Formats: sequence, structure tokens, C-alpha cells
Amino acid sequence: MPAHAAPPSARQSNTVHLLGLATALPPHVLTQAEVVDRARAILAPRFPQFDRLLPAFDNAGIEKRHSVVPMDWFPAPRGWVDRTEAYVAGASDLFRAAAGRALDRAGLAAADVDVIVTVSSTGIATPTLEARTALQMGFRPDVMRVPVFGLGCAGGVSGLALAHDLAAARPGAVVLMVAVETCTLLFRMDRLQKADIIATALFGDGAAAAVLRAGGRDDRGPTLGQGAQHMWPQTLSIMGWKVEETGLGVVFDRSIPDFARAELRAAVDRTAAALASGPIDRHVCHPGGAKVIEAIEDALDLSPGALDAERAVLNDAGNMSAPTVLFVLERVLEAGVRGDLMLLALGPGFTLSMLPLRAA
Repeated sequence: MPAHAAPPSARQSNTVHLLGLATALPPHVLTQAEVVDRARAILAPRFPQFDRLLPAFDNAGIEKRHSVVPMDWFPAPRGWVDRTEAYVAGASDLFRAAAGRALDRAGLAAADVDVIVTVSSTGIATPTLEARTALQMGFRPDVMRVPVFGLGCAGGVSGLALAHDLAAARPGAVVLMVAVETCTLLFRMDRLQKADIIATALFGDGAAAAVLRAGGRDDRGPTLGQGAQHMWPQTLSIMGWKVEETGLGVVFDRSIPDFARAELRAAVDRTAAALASGPIDRHVCHPGGAKVIEAIEDALDLSPGALDAERAVLNDAGNMSAPTVLFVLERVLEAGVRGDLMLLALGPGFTLSMLPLRAA
């Protein structure tokens, strides 16, 4: 039994409650207008087709993004050492900020945490982030650490699903899930492909954290169901990273919106049938980009503009990969949306990840 787990007499069920949810953004604000100006100055001399890709910035649906490093960090040549140093520093700060706020909202302290699930795919650090921040956070020495790498944009939903399963299996245990991504650090001047320009137009940094527990006598808040995934065969080339000499190289295929229109509905219907007992009141989606949001609305027969919180998060913070869907969930819950919600994200694999949540 975890050190802080409730005794059997205090347990009511293995229903998992979301006790606290919080997000965090790094300090450096990058407006899209400023990014365009800097990108033109840095990239246009090396990439003659740059001006033809300017609509990617204008049509991204993004006003600003945030970065763990200032704008003047990007023009200098960078390799694994520079990127990793910036990742460890920036991601650790984001981890502490998001986790601390989520625990505060749950009315708990770091010493109450029994299990930590850390989701991140934009940097590599060993020891991982939860170990590097443990002393400052105040985690117990016996806390269970579950770092997860490689889920990409699906990491927020898949990570929360993993945290749900751990909480359900350990009634009374407090499970903290933190998704942290520093996408901007992967900017590459030595690898100028169209996907790199699109990534420059879309990606930002951020973190989100959720505190879960099952079986708490007086627990309140939304309840989570079990998550599920659907992976399409022969789609490894749609999204991911290439590990290269100076850093990770983005794989971001232009077919993603069209693929979502053609394939998403059938996969969502099959997956949702195994997760939800009734109709879904609100899909809570990862906003991969403006075109992806439109494709999801088309595929799921949602009215144009229905994914308003998704567009608002994209506008204010860009695509932050894994934590982005939790930024959307935070806005949806703060807006007072109630009923049966379904979290949905697409990520490397190519994979659909879904998780039901009920907000009463």
C-alpha cells in the first residue's frame, strides 16, 4: 500500500477523480509577427522558397506563443548540448510551475504524491524531470516515478489515461501527471525542409499537470474513465522525430488534415463505443493547427467553430504538443461546460488517443 493511501475502510470505489488541473507557460512571448520577421531574416537567405511558405504563418490561427529561451537564442548554431541544457532548465521550471499549481488546486502538497507520470518528447534528460525537481518540489523519497517519452502530441491524453489506470489500481494513492514540452528548442537552421518551416509557424512551449485519486472518501471533481488508443498501420511517416546529428528533426506530413477527414470518424466511433455508454456532450481536442481543427470538425460532423476553446488555445499559445489538450480542457471546464466529455488527440504512430471525462 502506498505510504499515503487510504485504509481499506475509507475507500469507496476505484472511481478516479480529477482533483486539480493547471497549466504553465514560459516567460518569453513570441508574437507571430515577430516570428515572421525573425524567420525571414534567418531562413530566407538559406531557403529560397521561404516567401512561398509565408501563408503558413498567416493562416496558422496563432497570435503568440511562448518559449523557454529568448528570441536571440535561435540565430546561433545549436547542437545537442545547447538544446539539452535549455531543455533541462526550461522544462524543469515548467514542471514545477504546473505541478505546484495543480497540487494547490487539489488542496494537496508534493509530499502527498505517491506516483508521478512525466510525459515529454522534446528533450532527453536522465535523471528525468520529476527527479531533477524532487528536492525543490518536496516529493517523498519513496514516490514512484513513471517517465514517458515518444507520445508527441498524443501525450496529454495518453499520459492522463496512464495516470488514470495507476490511480484506479492503487485506491487512495495520489497520482500526479505532468506533460512538459519545449518545442521551440528544436528549431533547426541546418535542416530546412517544408516541415521545419511549418513547425516554426506552429509550435510553442508549455506544461500542464493533473492530480488524480481513486477511492478518496470526500473527493469531488470530474471523473475519468479508462482511455484507449487506435493506431493506423503503415503511418509511421506522418508524424514524429528524426534523430540527427545536431538535434531532433520534425516529421510533420502535409497529409494530416486530409487523413483526419478521411479516417478519424470511423476510428473515433469504434474507440468511443468501448469507452462511453452514451452520447458525447463535448469533444475536447488537441489543436494541432487551424487546418487540423477544421478537419476534426468536418470528420465528427461538428458545426463550424464548435471547437472554440481549441482555437483560443492555439491563438494564445500555439501547438505545445502533449500539454495542449489539457490547456483546452482547463478552458472548457472553467467555461462551465458539463456532461460527458471526450478528450481526443492525434500523435506519432500514427495514433488516436481518447479518454472520457464526466463533469457534473
